[in-house]
Amino acid sequence: MRRILQIIPTLDRSGAEKQLALLARGLDRDQWDVHVCTLSRGGPLEADLAAAGIPVTSIDKAWKYDPAAWWRLKREIARLRPELVQTWLFAANAYGRTAARAAGVPHIVASERCVDSWKSWHQLAIDRRLARITDAIVVNSRGVEEFYRERGLPAEKLRLIYNGIGPAQPSTTIKADLLAELHLPPNTRLIGAIGRLWPQKRLKDLIWATDLLHVIRDDVHLVVLGEGPQRELLERYARNCHIAEHVHFLGLRHDVPRLLPHFELLWLASSFEGLPNVVMEAMACGVPVVASDIWGNRELVVHEETGYLVTLGDRAGFARYANKILDDAELARRLGEAGRQRIEQHFSIAAMVEGHAALYRELLS
Repeated sequence: MRRILQIIPTLDRSGAEKQLALLARGLDRDQWDVHVCTLSRGGPLEADLAAAGIPVTSIDKAWKYDPAAWWRLKREIARLRPELVQTWLFAANAYGRTAARAAGVPHIVASERCVDSWKSWHQLAIDRRLARITDAIVVNSRGVEEFYRERGLPAEKLRLIYNGIGPAQPSTTIKADLLAELHLPPNTRLIGAIGRLWPQKRLKDLIWATDLLHVIRDDVHLVVLGEGPQRELLERYARNCHIAEHVHFLGLRHDVPRLLPHFELLWLASSFEGLPNVVMEAMACGVPVVASDIWGNRELVVHEETGYLVTLGDRAGFARYANKILDDAELARRLGEAGRQRIEQHFSIAAMVEGHAALYRELLS
């Protein structure tokens, strides 16, 4: 067996963390001895890894710049003596790659998961500098690949491996019970929005779109799953739009698979993404998706075939396509089934795991 160490900031239920857990659990145990190390803390996915027999350690990084945590990470890497280290997200890419190099790890792989337009010039300079000690940089979409190539990362080191997702599991509840739980009328049509409540997700666009829909129909309710720094602002915005009774902030939920199949459609209005897991999860459930026409979304949603793509910021477009789906049950069924098939054929866990395993074999041969 070849020992692989995966390093990531936390094990929360977010996109990169889910993909790392799926990868670690999916790699063939007869070939790969997988360990996971978190920089700051564990999270809900730690239990999934423990159940699969994958060791997890935490470095307990406390500060943005934490030299003591770097030394602890270096010692942990030296103790494990992996043949290859893979790092995920900016903090782990920075701490993990330098610590792995200092510990003498022969092969280093980094992961870039999003079109990170938030990065400053000096963070991108760090990315370019660390690319020199990196064997390969895994990206999860053409958009992420193009973004980092344009910002100076060596094209020959960028390796595209799409995210993977498994078949959706049936909900453990029926829609009537869910509506009663949410204190909503029996005829309610649910639109979902899932993600962190911060500017990238453009939740204001979706609240406005809900208000537009409310002009022509009274049965639509927007259900927002997630937490973040903009929650109070968004709740106030919904009240100011006089639509608060049709917009429901449910906070961070660990039962999304129970809720998602009961949505009539999913909205995602983001200004940038990598390859959004939430869109993949909705499509796997057969839920039509209306999303902003950006890289990542564009690679998943085929316009008018598996859902609809809307020009960034086009609030009326979100409302118009939502109404079209809500008014046509056969269209909704057709879009949902096409989405399910697209995920099964092109974005499987097996393909994602084998893409990484092939890269590891190439580097370690």
